[in-house]
Amino acid sequence: MGGTLVKPEPIAQELKKLTAKLGVYAVLGNHDWWYSATRVQAAFQQEGIRLLDNAALPIKNDSCDVWLAGIGDYWMGQHDTDKALRAIPDDATVIAFTHNPDIFYELPKRLVMTFAGHTHGGQVNLPLLGRLIVPSRYGEKFATGYISEGGSNIFVTNGIGTSILPVRFRVPPEIAVVLLNTLK
Repeated sequence: MGGTLVKPEPIAQELKKLTAKLGVYAVLGNHDWWYSATRVQAAFQQEGIRLLDNAALPIKNDSCDVWLAGIGDYWMGQHDTDKALRAIPDDATVIAFTHNPDIFYELPKRLVMTFAGHTHGGQVNLPLLGRLIVPSRYGEKFATGYISEGGSNIFVTNGIGTSILPVRFRVPPEIAVVLLNTLK
């Protein structure tokens, strides 16, 4: 309908430029599955970006030990939260990430924080009318930002791209930096 399709190989080459002391990780989203999950996985693997679709790993940083869990895409039926958390001890601190925030109500309370994207913040936010289209069964609730409900927490980013139509209005692209503090 608009925009330019970018193949996974150049995207992975750009993402390879990300640097993080404890690694760079990813999960697949609905468009990755629609395009070719196998090709996207191969492109990421070629560039050293580790996919954590329904998998977890321990992250150790000085005195802080956490588990990072990646949960597969909710809309594409690729999510398996039990599998993603299976190796994690019950008393461990867990940070999760997934593509689609609609999974929020199915996530266990033991997750300290979950990060998601998918909605692009609705891409267009009209004065008085709000976000006309948010690809979520919960409407604007999970469009963007931090949501805390019933002891569970999720942060939904606008991301940097667009979907279907290459337009944004009052929903700027973002790369969010979130600082998490733990009290022991």
